[in-house]
This record gives sequence, C-alpha cells and structure tokens, in this order.
Amino acid sequence: MNIAELQKRITEEKKRKKICILAHSYQSKEIKEIADYVGDSYGLSLKAKDTDAESIVMCGVLFMAETVKILSPQKRVLLANADAGCPMAEQIDKEQVQLFKREHPDYKVVAYINTTAALKTVCDVCVTSSSAVNIVKKLDAKNILFLPDCNLGSYVAQMVPDKHIQLMNGGCPIHARLSAAEVERAKQQHPEALFLVHPECKPEVVQLADFVGSTTAIMEYAVKSDKKEFLIGTENSIAEQLAYDCPDKHFYPISKQMLCPNMRLTTLVDLYHTLTGEGGEVIELDNETLVNARKCINEMIALG
Repeated sequence: MNIAELQKRITEEKKRKKICILAHSYQSKEIKEIADYVGDSYGLSLKAKDTDAESIVMCGVLFMAETVKILSPQKRVLLANADAGCPMAEQIDKEQVQLFKREHPDYKVVAYINTTAALKTVCDVCVTSSSAVNIVKKLDAKNILFLPDCNLGSYVAQMVPDKHIQLMNGGCPIHARLSAAEVERAKQQHPEALFLVHPECKPEVVQLADFVGSTTAIMEYAVKSDKKEFLIGTENSIAEQLAYDCPDKHFYPISKQMLCPNMRLTTLVDLYHTLTGEGGEVIELDNETLVNARKCINEMIALG
C-alpha cells in the first residue's frame, strides 16, 4: 500500500468513527496532510476542546495529549505512538517544585506548556512560547521560578528585566544543539536570508535573530514577509513545511542536528492502527490531576 492509499483509508476511518486528528507542526507532511488541525501544542488542545468529535487522536508527544485531556476531560484522547515523549517535559518532577515552594514561599512558579500534567498541578500559571513574556509581565509577583526551559526563561528575563526570574537547568535538547557558530556560517552562505528563531535556542543564538517567536509565529512571519530567503532556527520539519507552503521562497535549515526523534516516531501506519483500535495509547488522568493541572492553564487564560 502506498502513502496515498493509506491516507485515504485513514480519512475514511476518521469520518466513519467521527474522530478528530491533531498533528503538531513537527510531524511528517503525510500526517499533516490528513489531520483535522495542525499547529502548536496549546493551539491544538483548544481546537480539540471546540470540536464536536468525542474522540481525539494526537500525533505529537505525551504532554500534548495530556493537555488535550486536561481541557477536554469528557473526551477520549489517544496518543498515536505510545513511546513519543518529550525529554524537556520529563526533566523536572513534582516533588522538586513542591520543595522549592516550601523553601521560597514568596515565589510564583511559571510552567512552560511543555511539562507533564503532574508538574502542572503544583505550578501557579502556565505559558506558551508566544505568551510567556506577556504573562510574566502581568503576573502579580516580583520573584518567579520559570521552568523547565532555561533558554526560554532567559529570553523572558531579558524581556522583563523588572522581575527576578530564577531558572532551572532544563530545556529542549534539540533547540539547545544549535550553536552561534553554525548560525554565523549560515549567514555567510546566505547573506540575504533573515534568521527566524525559536526562543528555546541558546541566548547567544537568539541574539543573532531577525525574528524570535513560537513555531506558529515563525511560520506566519515567513509566509507574510516580502523577503525571499530565510534561515530557520527550529526543528527542521518547519523549513520543509514552509518550502511546500511558499515554493517561491527559499528556507534553509541551519543544522542537521535539529531533528526531534520523538516527533518523528509517529508514522502514518501508527495513526492508522490507532484509528482501527490496534494501536495508540489512551490518556487517563485522575480527577485530582485534571482539576489541579487545569488551574494553571485557567490562570494563563485569565492573564491573556
């Protein structure tokens, strides 16, 4: 069976069973082509919340499926590949944060959306890469613990200098691989190209950027720009997707190291088996976790 035939079967199966398929932007193109929604993790969870479908399949990683379940507890949520995790989300556990809060009662804890449901239960507010700066500015606290990504946290600290932001030693191992030297070489090779970067990259890399933003923001910027060449400082699938979206423009991935193995675990066959009931993992969260994890997300919504 070729890709088109398998895509056809999946499309028929999801319509018959009224299943909504979500695909993160880092997924393969053959999966994104047949997904109902494609985007960043939080945006996808909102789409899942608003859809009439009673079953949701996430093509992404575990924390993303958990976020969908937190916002749509009444729906059946499945992760298409049960082994697809996120190293950053797993770097810091609930007990570490509880200990910090006992020792530093004057601190508010800000959790990046790329965290487990369990960790979210002991945090004060959740943020996305696009909302982090704005929410930290509005947060009614001078002292802040930002976790887990120290690079995103460093960017937020730079943009909000009036707050005292303490960081934990965590982060995305993929974005952290990109070096300033690689960016400088790419700029020399493509002097007309704008450098668009995700704030999960190292501070010295972010300082070289023409634009800093989330995955979705990077893609929107590139599509709307009248420029024709771009260096893409995030997972390499974004450069590939933009090349399809804008064939009249040129998009250059900077490093062959910028490949997320967890995002690439999910295959079209995995998705097919999930829809037919032969694969995937059902996401189960107890009521206490659902209620408490939802609090920091609600606070994010309240702060805009």
